[in-house]
Amino acid sequence: MADGFTPITPRPAPVRTEGVVPWIRRNLFGDWKSATTTVVLLGLAVYWLPGIAQWGVVQAVFGADADACQAARGSGACWGVITEKWRLIVFGRYPFEEQWRPEVATTLMVAALMASCVRWFWKPWLLVALWVVVLAAFFALMGGGVFGLTPVRTDLWGGLPLTVMLATLSIFLAFPLSILVALGRRSDLPAIRTVCVIYIELIRGVPLISVLFMASFMFPLFMPQGTTIDVLVRVLIGITLFAAAYMAEIVRGGLQSIPKGQLEAAATLGLTYWQTQRKIVLPQALAAVVPSMMNNFISIFKDTSLVTIVSLYELTGALGLALNSDVNWRPFKIEGYLFITAIYFAFCFAMSRYSLWVEKQVSVSRVR
Repeated sequence: MADGFTPITPRPAPVRTEGVVPWIRRNLFGDWKSATTTVVLLGLAVYWLPGIAQWGVVQAVFGADADACQAARGSGACWGVITEKWRLIVFGRYPFEEQWRPEVATTLMVAALMASCVRWFWKPWLLVALWVVVLAAFFALMGGGVFGLTPVRTDLWGGLPLTVMLATLSIFLAFPLSILVALGRRSDLPAIRTVCVIYIELIRGVPLISVLFMASFMFPLFMPQGTTIDVLVRVLIGITLFAAAYMAEIVRGGLQSIPKGQLEAAATLGLTYWQTQRKIVLPQALAAVVPSMMNNFISIFKDTSLVTIVSLYELTGALGLALNSDVNWRPFKIEGYLFITAIYFAFCFAMSRYSLWVEKQVSVSRVR
């Protein structure tokens, strides 16, 4: 150390950049627009929240007492309707004494979905083995007829198990189909390109409820006499085809974002069409459209509520079935809808958070 040199003691930063207060300052009061919005929202919260708390907690009825709920109508919520009807809402018309089966089956499928989101399971052989076992167990438990389980018709499946199953299988089946259709729409072969364009435009030109109606009631008319396909399978095919058409356009947008120079470089290296797509184009294209794809997945999950039109009572339909059939609990539909809203929100929020995590993973290579 040179003579006469005295090191200066480190001083704290003049403005804190970490902690609760800096976060509030940055996110809620960053400028006058943000500050005004924050103040308005806080004012609305102060105005509305006491009344909501009074209705939903203070004066609410939590026990399954229909008389108490009737007495509290207009002043307090009746959460007792959930206590009384939750099994019918969650499991639909599935036989009461066998409802442990859809409970176990749904738990297995949700656990498999969570495991599939973990990087350690991202091995083709492991994922295939996992889903073969889970799907076999799911349909064995739900349908019965094996291992001494009582057979249960598919038209009695309902509630959350039906919602999870339809959403999961339609997403899994629609994803590879959408990639093939997107590639086909960009194909140099006119016949393939025309078929893909007609399929996309035809499906996107009608609402899902029409597709489900045709799959359930019109499709059997074109089958050979004496041949029938289970309504659950027909509905699953309808949702899959509908979802694939929308997802194909999302994938096509990702394909168009790939510079043409990369395709020319791949051709120079002697890669085939499928090698180019698999190793160069699709990884980048799919990474670019992760938010849009997840948005479509969430839409598919919520659109399963439309299968009620073909007498399959998923979560929303099971709620109507549970309350409309009982005059004592029929007036408390708001509480019932809040219950299934919480279920839908939990699944959709989890999918949204996972989408953000995937976006961070695929953007690592682009960080400079």
